[in-house]
Amino acid sequence: MHEQEQRAERAGALAGSALPAEASAPAPAPGAPPGGEPGRAARPAVELAVTAPAALRGRRLVLDTSIFTNPDIRGALGESPTGALLAFLELARRLPGVEFYMPPSIWQELLHFLDPARVPPEVELVLQRKAPAKYELSVPAFLLYELIDDVRRRVDKGLRVAEESARRGLAGTIERESEIIQALRKKYREALREGIIDSTEDVELILLAKEMDAIVCSADRGVLLWAEKLGLRWLEPRQLPRLLKALAEQGG
Repeated sequence: MHEQEQRAERAGALAGSALPAEASAPAPAPGAPPGGEPGRAARPAVELAVTAPAALRGRRLVLDTSIFTNPDIRGALGESPTGALLAFLELARRLPGVEFYMPPSIWQELLHFLDPARVPPEVELVLQRKAPAKYELSVPAFLLYELIDDVRRRVDKGLRVAEESARRGLAGTIERESEIIQALRKKYREALREGIIDSTEDVELILLAKEMDAIVCSADRGVLLWAEKLGLRWLEPRQLPRLLKALAEQGG
């Protein structure tokens, strides 16, 4: 439960930090997801980003919570998570050729932000819930190596962040204890959690997209990065309302 609350909190608080490239990192190549892999040679660019309405026709999309909870992203749909969901359902009804899915675990996260009295029963038909076939799917072994390597680098970086904060506390600066702890938490979270899949919900989102050959739609840099590693197509969530409206105007 604690992990779900942490991820739900992150999904609602990504405003201003979702998807832009790191300030110190070079701009990503076209079609490449935000973030990067320090110390690794760049692979040939593969156009996995969905940017045209026609690319959605006849396709399946797996949606993440952030589409409805992140204020920066949901703005084109509604002012609140519930309003954004209702606007999305209205668009989705006009697109019988596009299927929308969400893992049950992510739907449970979304419920934390919704007004249940305003959610229509038809949401069950439009935004279908499906868990990935965990015991039947297989993924390339190199992903395990990369995940372990990534975690090791992040642990080292987190240790340096902690050491820096300890030195500041021992230096007798005029900073208050609360300020040092607040800065430590922010930098530690950036070092260990940004740009990585750090929850079972993240994994279920990616596995479901792989199982169904679907397009991933998420504001989580870690999800997009690992979706790209698996060769999955992805959609920048800020583009979703525009693409859905354009496709609806074309008759679905």
